[in-house]
Amino acid sequence: MFGLGWQELLIILVIALIIFGPRKLPEIGKSLGQAINGFKESTKKATDEVRKEFKDIDSNITSDSESNNTIKS
Repeated sequence: MFGLGWQELLIILVIALIIFGPRKLPEIGKSLGQAINGFKESTKKATDEVRKEFKDIDSNITSDSESNNTIKS
């Protein structure tokens, strides 16, 4: 994870505990988790929307191609 070993993560956790204190640390973790979850949901919605648009474009191209083949025949 980001090239950090367990020692570095432990040091970061201890520093965060010293700076924010034991009462604020769970709140910060919860807020960070909610922010990451919100980001995941947003990217999933955007990806789904793009896939839907590509499907629509593909179906339009396919139907246009089929109708052109029918007209030429």
